[in-house]
Amino acid sequence: MLPVLIIDDQPAVREALQVLFEIHDLPCRTASTAEEALHIVRREPIGVAIQDMNFERGRTSGDEGIALFRQLKAIDPDLPVLLITAWTSLETAVQLVKEGAGDYLAKPWDDRALVENVRRLLASRSAQLEERSGEEREAPSALAEADLCGLVYASPAMERALSLAIDVARASVPVLITGPNGAGKEMIADIIHANSGKPDRPFVKVNVGALPEELMEAELFGAEPGAFTGAKGLRVGRFEAADGGTLLLDEVDALSLAGQVKLLRVLESGEFARLGSSRTRRAEVRVLSATNADLQRVIADDRFREDLYFRLNVVEIRVPPLARRPEDILPLTEHFLELEAAGSGRPPPALADASRRALLEHPWPGNVRELRNRLQRASLVSRAPVVTPEDLDLAAPPSRSPAARPDPSAGPAAIDAAQREERERVERALVAAGGVVARAAETLGLSRQALYRKMAKLDIVLERRPRNPP
Repeated sequence: MLPVLIIDDQPAVREALQVLFEIHDLPCRTASTAEEALHIVRREPIGVAIQDMNFERGRTSGDEGIALFRQLKAIDPDLPVLLITAWTSLETAVQLVKEGAGDYLAKPWDDRALVENVRRLLASRSAQLEERSGEEREAPSALAEADLCGLVYASPAMERALSLAIDVARASVPVLITGPNGAGKEMIADIIHANSGKPDRPFVKVNVGALPEELMEAELFGAEPGAFTGAKGLRVGRFEAADGGTLLLDEVDALSLAGQVKLLRVLESGEFARLGSSRTRRAEVRVLSATNADLQRVIADDRFREDLYFRLNVVEIRVPPLARRPEDILPLTEHFLELEAAGSGRPPPALADASRRALLEHPWPGNVRELRNRLQRASLVSRAPVVTPEDLDLAAPPSRSPAARPDPSAGPAAIDAAQREERERVERALVAAGGVVARAAETLGLSRQALYRKMAKLDIVLERRPRNPP
C-alpha cells in the first residue's frame, strides 16, 4: 500500500496523525517543511498527501500552503492532497479544492471521517496507478518521442532529470534548474522549451550574473530614452522580447534585491514597467531559472527573497555533476570527438585504452564543459589517429591486468545462453559497423544511449583501432 505523507511543522500534529493512521494499518511518511515534502514526492510514490497551510510560527496567510500545493501538483498532477486548515485560511482551502485538492480538514478534525476519506483516496490512487502502469507498458517512452535537442546521455541519473523536464515542459509553470557549472543546465532549459508545445515562440536567454547591477533592471524590463546616464535610445527588455515564449534567467541568484521585487511582480501578475516609464506593460512569459548556488543558504544570508524562491521553484530539476553519472562520460566523449572531426574534415580518432581509463577516473570538477574543452584540446594538439591521455592533459592511470576483468565466456556460471547470444549479436553489429556505435545502434534498432547501456550490461568494451595505422 502506498504511504500517506503528513506535512506539518508542528511535531504534535504529525505524531497524532501518524498514530491515527498506524492504528488503522495505513503506512506513513512525515515531513516538517515544504522542502522535505517535495524531496520525498520527487523520489518515491505517495498515496495521499496531507498538508498544513502554514509552516512558520505566526504565519496565517496560507501563502506557504498555496505554494506547496501547486508544487506538489506540478510534480504529480494526480496526487490526492488533503489540506489541514484553521479558520483564517478556510477561504484559501476552498479555492485550492477548486484547483484539484481532494478536500480540506478544519482543525480539530474528525478521526473517523479522516480515515475513511484517506482510505477512499488511497483506493482510487492505487487503481489509477495500476491503470497508468498498463498504459505505459503499451505506450512508447515519452523520452523516445521527445525532442532532446541532441543531448547525449546513458546514465539513469540524467534520464530521471530528462523525464521530469519532459513531464513539466507543457505545464507552463516556472522551473528552477539547479546543478554545478558546466553540468548541462542550459541544455535542460532548451529541452523544456523545445517540448513546451510552442517551440516556434521566442526563447530568450540572459545570464544575470554577467550583467552590471546598474543595468540589470533595464536589461530585464527595458528602459525609456534618458532613464539613466547613457540611455540615448529605447531599450526593449528581455521580458518584452520573450512575450508569448520562454525566458531563461541563468545565475538568477545574482539578481539584485530591487530586481527581485520586480521579477516577483511579473511572476504574480505578468505586469512590469520600463525604467523611466510609469506605463504598466504586460507579458505572457514562461520563466525558467538556473543557478549553481544553494538558494536556501542565499535566502538565509538575506540576499534572496524567500517568496520569490517559492515562485521560481514550482518544479526543481537537479542536474547531477558529471562525476556522479560516469555512464555518460564515454558516450559524450564519442559525441564530442565526432563533432570536432566533422569541423575539421578528418575522421574521428579512436581512444586509447589508457585514455578511457583516465577519462573515467578523472573527477571532472568542470563537468561536461571541461570534458568538451579537453577533447577540443586533444583535437588541436594531436594529429595521430589515437587520442592519448597526454593529448587530453590527463595523467595515464596504471594499467589493469586483463585477469582482473570477469570473463563473459566462462560458462553458465558467468553468463547464461541468452546473454551470450545477445552479446554475439551486438558484437557482430559493432564489427559490421567498423566500431561506429551510432551505425551499430541503427542496425540493432536502438538509440546510441541504449546501445551503450547494453554494452555495459554485457561487459563489451569497444576496442577501436586507428583508421590510418602508421
